[in-house]
Amino acid sequence: MGLQLWSRASDSPWVDSVWTSRSDDIATMTSVATETCGLVFWRQDGVVAAAVTGPESRTGAAPVPAGADFVGIQLAVGTSLRMLPTPALLDSGVRLPDTAARSFRLDGARYETPGADDAEALVARLVRDGVLGRDPVVASVLDGRGGPATTRTVERRFRAATGLTRGAVEQIRRARVAAELLAAGRPAASVVEMCGYYDEPHLARALRRYVGRTAGQLRAGAGGAIALQTSADDVVDRLDDAVAVGGRLAQ
Repeated sequence: MGLQLWSRASDSPWVDSVWTSRSDDIATMTSVATETCGLVFWRQDGVVAAAVTGPESRTGAAPVPAGADFVGIQLAVGTSLRMLPTPALLDSGVRLPDTAARSFRLDGARYETPGADDAEALVARLVRDGVLGRDPVVASVLDGRGGPATTRTVERRFRAATGLTRGAVEQIRRARVAAELLAAGRPAASVVEMCGYYDEPHLARALRRYVGRTAGQLRAGAGGAIALQTSADDVVDRLDDAVAVGGRLAQ
């Protein structure tokens, strides 16, 4: 069966999406670039583990433990942990120590290990406890509201909150939406227009760098296991968000 992945969007301003997966007989998968931090919990052979994942600036191959069940929470862009500066997590992650069957330790306190339905409740508690924070300037820019900050200040705040430039955040978001649309069967020419790429070669370069697939592979479901949340019903919402933030991308 390989990798089975399900995901859903979240109504929480602190959460981008919640996902679950089950791995069977695969050793690696293609990871897709992401502009967000995450919390991941998994169980394998009766052993429970937890980790904080950082933003990923490019696609790559990721190991997958066989026979493991995962619950993941992708945080909203610009959300960060008090104990771990996001730039230090870029293209990496930290496994959390002292994880038990039903609880894990984060920032000096114990929390109940969540299921997919408990993700928002966990994040709300982390926010109340001051474990999670979100840069208001980054949030304002991403929501299309702008703000009083100068361009230089916005860039500095993006780097501090995400480990990435504002341009990189926009490009990663756009490429992931394009990949989801292609995987859902949209023609490449239509995706170019919908996502604001200049032409199909421009789209192809973005997919190669951030997704690790060609448009044809995404449409055909070829290329092996990939951490792409194509089952979500909010692809168009993601597209609207990406367009609102970035407008038309430069080459």
